[in-house]
Amino acid sequence: MRKNIRLFGFLAFTALILSACATTEKEKVLDMEQVRVEIQAMEDAYAAGEKAKDADAVAAYYSDDAISYSRNEQPLSGKAAIRANIANNIANDTTENYNVYKVVDLFAEGNIAVEIGSWTEFDSSGNEKDNGNYMSYFQKRDGKYICVRDMSTTTSPVKSGM
Repeated sequence: MRKNIRLFGFLAFTALILSACATTEKEKVLDMEQVRVEIQAMEDAYAAGEKAKDADAVAAYYSDDAISYSRNEQPLSGKAAIRANIANNIANDTTENYNVYKVVDLFAEGNIAVEIGSWTEFDSSGNEKDNGNYMSYFQKRDGKYICVRDMSTTTSPVKSGM
């Protein structure tokens, strides 16, 4: 009888340990407002980098393996190519126009977030020059979101001769 009690105790203990090990950890529930704040801060930093004409500050938005799909251009693959394009655009920009980016919609789960946003271009007097929409796909790497894909459109009609 005593051996049966020990055996039962051992089996119960083993079953308890195995069930504890087999229990999957519940996925952490995302605080969507915090994700929105983090993504909007990235958009604000992107805009500040553009306004300061700082290609490195703008390119910090992107992962090394990012692909950017811009209006009327072939996709740019890799952070280096994206940064070179940003630097070229900055070098050729003689205006004091600036952009404002706004998170419109956000979807996130686990380490992935997809943002749908709007952008508005203003001249130095604050008059709207152009506007459009964009979509950015983020992955959380090393504890922070980084853009791995983005695409942008404009609401302006195509100008003839383009």
